[in-house]
Amino acid sequence: MTKYSPPPSPVRRPVVAVALALAVGMPLMLAQAQTLRLPGQQQRAPGLGVLGLGAATAGVQRQADYIVAVVNSEPITNNEVRARLLRTEQQMRQQGAQIPPRNELARLLMERLIVERAQLQLARETGVQVSEAVVDDAVANVARQNQMSSEELRRRLEADGLPLSQFRSDLRNEILLNRLRDRELESRAKVSDQEVEQFIRDQDGGAAAPAAMEFNLAQILVAVPENASAEQVAALQARAQLVAERARSGTDFAQLVKEFSNAPGGSGDGQMGLRTPDRYPELFINATQNLPVGGVAGPVRSGAGFHVLKLIEKKRAGMPGATVAETRARHILLRAGPQLSEAAAVARLAEFKTRIAAGQADFAALAREFSQDASAKDGGDLGWAGAGMFVPEFEERMNSLAPGQVSDPLVSRFGVHLIQVLERRNSALSPREQREAVRAALREKKLEEAYVAWAQEVRGRAYVEYREPPQ
Repeated sequence: MTKYSPPPSPVRRPVVAVALALAVGMPLMLAQAQTLRLPGQQQRAPGLGVLGLGAATAGVQRQADYIVAVVNSEPITNNEVRARLLRTEQQMRQQGAQIPPRNELARLLMERLIVERAQLQLARETGVQVSEAVVDDAVANVARQNQMSSEELRRRLEADGLPLSQFRSDLRNEILLNRLRDRELESRAKVSDQEVEQFIRDQDGGAAAPAAMEFNLAQILVAVPENASAEQVAALQARAQLVAERARSGTDFAQLVKEFSNAPGGSGDGQMGLRTPDRYPELFINATQNLPVGGVAGPVRSGAGFHVLKLIEKKRAGMPGATVAETRARHILLRAGPQLSEAAAVARLAEFKTRIAAGQADFAALAREFSQDASAKDGGDLGWAGAGMFVPEFEERMNSLAPGQVSDPLVSRFGVHLIQVLERRNSALSPREQREAVRAALREKKLEEAYVAWAQEVRGRAYVEYREPPQ
């Protein structure tokens, strides 16, 4: 496994991603963990719930507005809370999660907005910035994850009553928060060799209770409209049953996802990622807890429709699996500066892509000649890398590519990249790699704990005045 050790490549990620607990309702998730979790709330893949949320926001904007709280002289309005509330309710309904009483949920979301607002103010005060090109790329990522062009995404958002300017503002704020949290928490998550050894000893032997396990489920959702007739429900249930039978008979689950699933966002293969049972809807766990790996359950009914579920992986929480999915990619990196603007770098790499596609240039040769990265001498080859080895924006784009495919230019915190995936594999972990995976898991846990403490510190330093309660 390729391991981060600066400075081989600027895309190698220096720290594990930080919790984005306060981003509920934002259209793009860039981090991996959650705190202040709602009952049954799932972690969202990037782009999840982007479409269809504008209508809820539009409804809010027609309500009489007033200030519910002031954070360091900056107001939070009732409409802001209501917009977040309606988006969160919609997401929980799609996931089949139990929705708390509305007044309780509104108070929780108002508190999240207060902490989020205090952090955004800190980001601005300490000079954290996000360029227009980075926001452009984030918008393009959301469009790609929803299988549409950026122009189609804009039209869809505006048709739902969500202005593109507000959508971009949400994305910018989320990226700002990620960069601030990465900077503030990096030094708080050191893991010693003794901690790694102790963790392995503590986990060695014995059967783990279900709550101590992690599950990776994949789902196919056959959605049922809210006002569906009994005949429609019966037809959709029969459709879900047919899908389940095909999955059990050995049909590729990812292909069935593409053909039948109405689940918003996601990775394209229906997988929701390794997580503990409390981070799945209870009905998902009840349906799959006795399945063997590879088994299929369902259809099971939720408020969103009928779900067909497949158990992809199950392991003890915090422990690395026996194998890891790895990708071998190469890239060309151009750094913006006085001699080359970011826009010019994007244009140059777009030209490189066109020449490569036409067979007029070789990717490796272009990387050797032009890439401003230590990998240039190897034709841009970054070697084999598992999840978490690259910064999120790079890894997300890389994971969206098929072997042999070349990306559009990507703007990251290091510059502008052109990426090509060479091949993928599932690789068995050596003992040393397992130790490094344990170290990464412990660092992630420390980052989550550090985030909670840091968020409380930022919240404690802020002046907060409560006005009228949200409605």
